[in-house]
Amino acid sequence: MPSTCPPALALSRSRRTPALQRITRRAAPWRRICLAAPFVLALILPAARAHADDLPSFVHDGQLTLCTNPTLPPMTFVNGSDTNALAGMDIDLARRLAAYWHVPLVPQTMDFEGLFPSLSAQRCGMVISGVLRQAGRLRNYDAVAYLDSSVVAVARVGTPKIRTMADLSGQTVAVQSGTSYAAQIERENDRLRAAGRLPIILQQYPTEDQVVQQVLIGRAHAFVSQDVELYYRQKQLGGKVTIILTPDYADFHQFAVYIRKDAHDTELLQTAIDDLTRQGELSAMARKWGISGDHQSVFTDRKASSRFDFATFFSALFSTAFLKGAALTLVIAILSHLTAIIISVPMAMKLNGRDSIVRRLLGLYVAIFRGAPTLLQLLFIWNALPQFFPIFREHWFTPFLATWLSLSVNESAYQVEINRAALRAVDPGQVLAADALGMTTAQTYRHVIFPQALRIALPPTINEFISLLKTTSLASVISLQELLAVTQIQVARTFQFTEYYAAALVYYLAMVFFFLFLQKRIERRFVWADRDKASADAA
Repeated sequence: MPSTCPPALALSRSRRTPALQRITRRAAPWRRICLAAPFVLALILPAARAHADDLPSFVHDGQLTLCTNPTLPPMTFVNGSDTNALAGMDIDLARRLAAYWHVPLVPQTMDFEGLFPSLSAQRCGMVISGVLRQAGRLRNYDAVAYLDSSVVAVARVGTPKIRTMADLSGQTVAVQSGTSYAAQIERENDRLRAAGRLPIILQQYPTEDQVVQQVLIGRAHAFVSQDVELYYRQKQLGGKVTIILTPDYADFHQFAVYIRKDAHDTELLQTAIDDLTRQGELSAMARKWGISGDHQSVFTDRKASSRFDFATFFSALFSTAFLKGAALTLVIAILSHLTAIIISVPMAMKLNGRDSIVRRLLGLYVAIFRGAPTLLQLLFIWNALPQFFPIFREHWFTPFLATWLSLSVNESAYQVEINRAALRAVDPGQVLAADALGMTTAQTYRHVIFPQALRIALPPTINEFISLLKTTSLASVISLQELLAVTQIQVARTFQFTEYYAAALVYYLAMVFFFLFLQKRIERRFVWADRDKASADAA
């Protein structure tokens, strides 16, 4: 190993001058350190290499990234009004695993159905979100179990208990979409049909709180979930629902950490889980979140109050979380629509021109983005685009940018039709008159065509913006913390559906009514017949 000591310390005594000897005596302690450095490094570097070998490959760039759904108490949820304050059994486990490997944890929240696509796209290193260890998922991913659980069928208080799932024949059962409950119920339905009985009517909803809500309002007879969630929700649901069956399904007994397939990573993860189990940390986490079977006694047949809580409503209405969510909704809608307008104007001019290859390609662009559902486009850009272009896996490609890109290209396909119709509505004689006056093409568009087309395009453009403002709620599926996502997070935490939905409704109506008012004022300014009247009103 080459020496890292200063050259003066490496000189022999015969070559040192008196001044240099004084410097050398003062530097004697550093000389001893330098001489010992090769031996110290020889001991440290193998240990550092060994530590690096002990890190799983999904610990990337010195950090552990986690995909989770924040609407699954007590596994993962937002514990308070701050939407970034994640809590729960799974969050505690993820933080402990990060500490075990001495790296920081970077959680990424998203819709449940986006967890595994994000894992495949390498947006995160692991999924911990109340996901059961099941054979179907193990074909594509590796999993390590960390908590025992049981599936339960739950109905409103007073509903008689049943002996098997077959007793739900002909009844409506709600489950969360993207989970394996639906597949299990379909297997039950196959047996029911074979026996000549009515199948179970299955309803699927995007979040667990919406599933429970269907039973509370009487739309579904029962819902299927895991017992740990029911034990945790004793205060919200203890007097409203009751467990009517605990079926013994082999694939519904263990929660697991999921990672991409890698035998070495799975071995390291299993070792970490085993160490935490042996040290009693996992059982301590379970006790902390009250998810042991001792809490089952709370599901008794007592009535619970269902009155509207005005305190919760006003607290949500003026909370920082709702204000930030509404502001983000407004910002993403304005940016997306402005971008769409900028894109659509030259497209509309080209589509109104002569037939060409470019014109046909633009027509195909409009047809595709108008034909595909907006939600599908959003999910494709967020989850599928990184499969084709790895650059979109990087941290810079945030849910905000993905939503902006998706809504902009989608909205431009609609806006281009508005602009094209407005440009066509301008009398061709206006263009001939501009030519007669010696105007250039740019001057003709700027001073003659665009002002007249704007008056025609403005009302449908504002209508399209109002529609886009409401469409931004779809971004909640990729974890953008807009208004609806904030609402769903708070509902999942408290189960106070009406209060939080009402607060969100107030915000949406306030924004829409403002732009409707703005639309009327602008229309009056641009209607030539009313220009004098509008000026008088303004005065």
